Amino acid sequence: MRLGRHRAALSPEQRRRKALQRGMLAGLTAVAVAVTAVFVVFGGVGPLCSTREPVLVSVAAAVDVSPAVMEAAGRFNDTKTSVGGRCVLVQVTEHPPATVLRTLIGDRAGVLRERPDGWIADSSAWIRLARQQGASALPAGESVVATSPLVFATRSSLAQRFAVGKTEMNWRMVFPSTVRGRLTPTANEPDVVRVPDPSLAGAGIATVAAARDVVGTGSDADKALTAFVRWAQAGSAPDYRSMLDAVDDRAFWQRPVVIVPEQSVWNHNLRPSADPVVALHPREGTINLDYPYVVTATDPTVAEASTAFAEWLRGPQAQEIVRRAGFRSGDGNQGPISPGPQIPPAAPKTRSSVSPQDIDEALRAWSRLAPPTNILVLADTSKHMAEPLKGSTRVRVALDAAKIGLQLFPDSTHMGLWEFADGLGQIKSYRERVGLGPINEPESGQVIRRSRLGEMTTTITAHPERDSSLYDSILSGFREVAGEYREDMNNTLLVITAGKDDGKGTRLTQLLEVLRRDWKPDRPVQIVIIAFGTDVDRGGLGQIAAATNGSLHVAQEPGEIIDVFLAALARRLCHPTCKPTA
Repeated sequence: MRLGRHRAALSPEQRRRKALQRGMLAGLTAVAVAVTAVFVVFGGVGPLCSTREPVLVSVAAAVDVSPAVMEAAGRFNDTKTSVGGRCVLVQVTEHPPATVLRTLIGDRAGVLRERPDGWIADSSAWIRLARQQGASALPAGESVVATSPLVFATRSSLAQRFAVGKTEMNWRMVFPSTVRGRLTPTANEPDVVRVPDPSLAGAGIATVAAARDVVGTGSDADKALTAFVRWAQAGSAPDYRSMLDAVDDRAFWQRPVVIVPEQSVWNHNLRPSADPVVALHPREGTINLDYPYVVTATDPTVAEASTAFAEWLRGPQAQEIVRRAGFRSGDGNQGPISPGPQIPPAAPKTRSSVSPQDIDEALRAWSRLAPPTNILVLADTSKHMAEPLKGSTRVRVALDAAKIGLQLFPDSTHMGLWEFADGLGQIKSYRERVGLGPINEPESGQVIRRSRLGEMTTTITAHPERDSSLYDSILSGFREVAGEYREDMNNTLLVITAGKDDGKGTRLTQLLEVLRRDWKPDRPVQIVIIAFGTDVDRGGLGQIAAATNGSLHVAQEPGEIIDVFLAALARRLCHPTCKPTA
């Protein structure tokens, strides 16, 4: 389905009249005005409508509900509903909610050419967000056209496998397996749970809210939510159709599950399949997507006509149309007509603990955590990192964890890697292993940075004979990120270290002086330090982190590293008012 598809719902004669309204054929306009007292009867039993130009109402509808609304608009136009003696004609165009929102709040990029007169989003969260961001003129009391609960969708054969393994679908599946206490999923769990992009789809917004509700609040919850956002970013999809197509594709994921509205499963299964997609309800209860109609017209007459269409959509004819299209009724009391065996006949239990305010807060959390990262990693390879830690060395434990953490960064990330130890470079105290740049593009040659970074995590070793050049390297790394600052990203220097400097270069007082002088609140570069061991200089490292509104995290166990890494990223939830962390 192409974005921007529309149903013209106008006859050639009506399109000619529309041209008159816009100023074309100006000489005939006077004639049209002269005969305003002449009325004709449309359709025999319809109300009287003026021969003047009809009231044209343009409606922007979310992609999944737009076919049903287009059909409903045709039926509505046949009723010859009038406003002020002029017939109302509705034209429906499909547009993603984010595009309509940008149009209504006055953005200049990625907007519609004309403001619509009515808007049907795939979640009332979009309407609330539009009001919060400046579209305060939107009238209250929007009407819900249709509903559809979120479901976990997978192939029928996989659903049977999960049932045999006694694996129930649940919201904790949206988190990476590391949050659930293991490095990889078990054979009886999905190996991936894909989420719609919350910046584009209402189902994504609702999923973030459900994830937030499941983990609760507090520092541990913030870390879990951060892991979810990073994981979801790496596999999120822009629309429901592509997500369900990925379920059918067996080339990559072995046990895929996607979170989509129930109606999209119904629509997907219109294509015959030997292994159709089935909708499964999460055991903790789900969230219903509503499809609200809000009047956006600024002209009073057009606004009245848009309101008339909104009211008609709540009536029995329109509700039958949306239910035949796989949706549940606007009040949620009636299910889809002929849902098929892949849709559970009973209405799902709803997760009543998720309120509209919770959904709005979850969307704000996503907006803080989701922006891409411009991050330079400094890996300490001095003699201190060669020291043993839980059966391995500090550097090996750190880099093994970094390899797992690398999976949490989406392709929109910019990343680079330096290793540092005294005398490592001919002049500098560090060696650039991967230059800072787009993670999904090659630095040079054919190998992309993500692959190069993964290789580095297995090949870099510590140098038992070399001292640490920690302060020199932090200063150089800070200047590198500041010089490569990206306005649309979170700019971070991540330091993985044993936490000691052997005093051959920049002193701590000098480093702090430069950081406090050069750190700019309008172009912030955060220094996040992950230190290993029991003899870390917490005082000095804490001052370095605090000078850039960053954070210090100390790990003493191998299993803590991902945890502290997520805690560092979770500080975006409070930035720029975070309290110093050590």
